[in-house]
Amino acid sequence: MSANIPSDVHPHLMTEIPLDAAAFQPPPPSYVEAKYADNTNAKPSLGDVDADHDVLRENERWPTPEEERTWVRVADKIPTAAFLIILTEFCERFTYYGASGIFNNYISNGYKVPGSSPGAIDGGKQMATGLINFFQFWCYICPIFGAIVADQWLGKYKTILLFACIYLVGNIVLTLTSIPASIHAGGALPGLIVAMIIIGLGTGGIKPNVSPMVAEQYTRTRPFVRRLKSGKEVLVDRDATIQSMFNWFYWSINLGSLSAIATSELEHNVDFWPAYLLPTLMFILCILVFWLGRNKYIRNPPTGSILIQATRCLTTGVRQSRAAKRSGQELLDDTGAKLNWMEYAKPSNMVDVPASPVAWDDHFVDELRHTLKACKVFTFYPVYWLCFGQITNTLISQAGEMNTGGVPNDIMQNIDPLFLIIFIPIFDKVFYPGLRRCGLDIGPILRIFIGFVLAAIAMAYAAIVQHLVYSTGPYYDHPGSQHNDISAAIQIPAYAFIAWSEIFASITGLEYAYTKAPQSMKSIVMSIFLFMNCGGAILAFCFNPISADPHLVKNFAIAAGLMGFFAFLFYACFYKYDRK
Repeated sequence: MSANIPSDVHPHLMTEIPLDAAAFQPPPPSYVEAKYADNTNAKPSLGDVDADHDVLRENERWPTPEEERTWVRVADKIPTAAFLIILTEFCERFTYYGASGIFNNYISNGYKVPGSSPGAIDGGKQMATGLINFFQFWCYICPIFGAIVADQWLGKYKTILLFACIYLVGNIVLTLTSIPASIHAGGALPGLIVAMIIIGLGTGGIKPNVSPMVAEQYTRTRPFVRRLKSGKEVLVDRDATIQSMFNWFYWSINLGSLSAIATSELEHNVDFWPAYLLPTLMFILCILVFWLGRNKYIRNPPTGSILIQATRCLTTGVRQSRAAKRSGQELLDDTGAKLNWMEYAKPSNMVDVPASPVAWDDHFVDELRHTLKACKVFTFYPVYWLCFGQITNTLISQAGEMNTGGVPNDIMQNIDPLFLIIFIPIFDKVFYPGLRRCGLDIGPILRIFIGFVLAAIAMAYAAIVQHLVYSTGPYYDHPGSQHNDISAAIQIPAYAFIAWSEIFASITGLEYAYTKAPQSMKSIVMSIFLFMNCGGAILAFCFNPISADPHLVKNFAIAAGLMGFFAFLFYACFYKYDRK
């Protein structure tokens, strides 16, 4: 059993043998094979543990080297505690997308204007795009703060609970300032800005901690063989399980995002205040669900924020490497090459030994190097998030210029999560296992590259659609709040390509951020991955001058070109990571 798991967390799942684990070694293959060969009903001892204290359970055994090398790896069952956190994320995303999904109309259009889409603030498309981009930027810069709070003081569980309460305050402000009296009094815009700031702060405490907390609920550390009820044996693998957990985590996000359908119908047929009240009520349920699972979660205590320590470690590495060069004491590795400058941050390699001992050891420096290596992969994501962000602004505006058959234009964005809800289970249960059975295991770098290419295709297709909109009457490239005689159904492939790109790029990014980060840095690395959304929002600000008619073709075409270029540059830089 992992040493950081309290024995009272999952008494029904694990049986810990109160003996010195160092006295036990994994049973040799011949022992395991003989045990099963002599008696098909034999069960491995629950006390058979490996050097990492991993515990075998009923109908389980360690694999032989041949089995570990040749058998197809499958995912384990997802723990109940993880499902509770996934349910919490569903409720939170229901709230987030239900509220933000109608921001475009709320900001762009006037209140109760005959013949126009629903609205409140009457700020136009550029104000809507600017405020939505600010909201996305704020929501994804705050996770840095949320990760520090979790790592330094509160731990993930308490941080999520605290910031969820802050989030709820923002929802209440948004709901109260969207009532007709507030809109007529001019309170809608300031109320929206205040709500955006509070909700973004709440999101910042939840996002960097919730997905690592999901993965932490799975504690098995090495592959093992499980005998199924049918008598068949399968090789259960941690990496396959973590990949499956993140697939279902992302599936819950997109199921929750369908709330924008309900809120769009409410804004269209009733008013904005009930459209915002629905997500607010759902968020109360979110907090309740998360709190009810408090005794089931595996909760790792805060270990102290490593940002300051990491900064000191990096500056020490620079200083020590310079000192080594000046004094002619540069060190060589086993191949005879000069050591990387970070290696000089290790206490064992310091040339100019400080008067007082440093607060880290050699292992910490190795962990920091792995973390920085993972973060290099994330630097290409801002262009991807630029493309993904088109769903919540310019693609909605595009649909508003087309014939939607009486359906609110901001409902169109829900095609994306609908595709994801359908295809994530297919990828998780059919596509990826099928590739593994064929001996093909697509590495994370190749998956991310495929996702980037699909995003570029989505933007190129959106540019073609926008050209068709401008080429169609009666309003051509100046439709205003009216629509041209072209069906919004032709937008569907753009949403499909974006959805498929998310399966390859976004889900894999979450998985990569968790699996490549050391335990002490998981929240920080996740917050850095989420921070890349800020880069996407900054790029989107640069697109503001061409985010309105008659320039939307340029908007989509430039985004497609950038994404295509950076996709191939990304693969050229990192393809070797999949081979290591």
